Amino acid sequence: MKAATGELNLTVITLLAISAVIAFFWLMWPSIKESINTQWNNLSTYRG
Repeated sequence: MKAATGELNLTVITLLAISAVIAFFWLMWPSIKESINTQWNNLSTYRG
């Protein structure tokens, strides 16, 4: 029974960690996308 409880705890911790990563990128994606677009536009208009 202890092993099953340990596996359940590990599963819950894993799901929480995955959720935290997804939430972080969900919140940060607009600024990341804007930064990428800004850099892309700067490279596109650069005429060296």
